[in-house]
Order: sequence, then structure tokens, then C-alpha cells
Amino acid sequence: MNRRPWALGAVVALVFLFLYAPIAWLAIASFNSSRSLSRISGFSLQWYAELADDTRVFASLQLTLQLASASAAISTVIGTLAAFGLRRAFPGRGLWTVLLSLPLVVPEVVMGVAMLGFFVKLAGVPLGFGALLFAHVAFSLSFVVVVVRSRVSGMDARMEEAAADLGASPFVAFRTVTLPLVAPAVVAGAAFAFLLSFDDVVISSYLTGVGSTTLPVFVYAQASKRGISPEIVALSTLMVAATALLLIIGVVIASWRARRAGSVARLA
Repeated sequence: MNRRPWALGAVVALVFLFLYAPIAWLAIASFNSSRSLSRISGFSLQWYAELADDTRVFASLQLTLQLASASAAISTVIGTLAAFGLRRAFPGRGLWTVLLSLPLVVPEVVMGVAMLGFFVKLAGVPLGFGALLFAHVAFSLSFVVVVVRSRVSGMDARMEEAAADLGASPFVAFRTVTLPLVAPAVVAGAAFAFLLSFDDVVISSYLTGVGSTTLPVFVYAQASKRGISPEIVALSTLMVAATALLLIIGVVIASWRARRAGSVARLA
């Protein structure tokens, strides 16, 4: 690589081409005037117009956003408390850590079947939003615990002790010292939980009831019944565009905060 620096650039270009060429072709095909995805015959916005008139898509999107938001909120609160609980040594902490990590490695098909049998058959929770919420919290919780715990384990306990020495109560010390330190990890865990819930197909397909079809399950069902229709391609393009926009906004905010922190440091 040192003798041929162009080789590294070529490898990187091939990797990015392999990753993003299908997505780019998907975006181009969404503006195709014909229903074919293999041949571009002209430019048209008719598939986006038909997508805008499809009430099923917006109903599924609304349900998915509500489910992902509720799942992220519940998982973040419980996962953050669990991460702080695992911070201190107690008998059986290793066992609890292993049990919390199991959903990370268990196949989604197994999780879906297990949750279907437990929530619906054993607990009596009907198929629909309630069963989906329980299931999404169950498999998102582990990701929140892992992310927040990695930040909590690296915290300097002397900062909290210093706040207590200065007269701060445990709640004030948590609000003014601990929470700001772990806030980036909490936000990252919440983002993980939201995205996992929003994108889930396998587990949600087991627990979806009448009138509670999430957007990924709807897209999968439409593609399996009629093939990949242009409306689904247009919907996928909009989802990719929204994800890219959110990523750009996050990068801009992170860069602004870094510059602001650097300016404050120079002034100090």
C-alpha cells in the first residue's frame, strides 16, 4: 500500500460502490415512468403520487413511529437504571450481565416464536400494539444496557464524591454531575432502541394483529405478494433520504458542539 497508494483508494472505492450502488439504483428506479426496475424508460413522479394516496402506508408509518418512540422511551429508562445497578458489585452480577446479553446473540426467529408463545399464549396479551411493545422493549433493552454501561463503567467516581463533599444531595449530584456525563450514552442507547424497533421485521411479523401492521412488515408483505412494486421503491427511497438527512443533521450538530467546546477551552 505504501508503494502503491492508489491501490488503497481503489479498494475503498470498490467497497463504497458495493455498498451504495444498489441504493443509488433504487433511487433512480423510483423516478422511472414504467414499472420495470431493470430498464429506465423515462422520468416520472407518478409512483410518489400513488404512494401519497395510499392511506395504508401512512397508517403503518404512524403506528411504527408510535411503537418505536414508546419502545425507545421505556427501554432507555429501564436500561439506564439497569446499567447503574450493574455498576456496583453484588452477588450474581455476572449472571445478570450474561442474561441481559443473551438477546444480542439469540436469533430473531427464536425470539419471535418465544415472545409469541409467552405474551400471547401464556400471558394472554392479544396480538397488536401491546404485544409488539412488550416484544420490542424486551429485545431493545439489552442494547441500551450495553451502551450505557460502557459509559458508566468508565466514569470517575471521585466526581460524584466531590459533589457530595460540597453538600449536594444524591439527587442533585445525579442531576448535575452524573447525568450530564452519561447523557451521550443514554441518547445513543435511545437511538439504538428506536432504530431497532423501527426496522424490525422478523419479531414483529409474529405479533402483528389486525390493524397493527408496522411499516417494515407491510413492505415485506407487499414485496412477497406482488413483487417489488414501484410504490415500494419510492417508499424505500424516501426512507433512505430521511435517514441520510438525520445523519447529516447529527454530524452538523456534533461538529458545532466540538467547535464550541474548543472555543470555550481556548478562552479558558
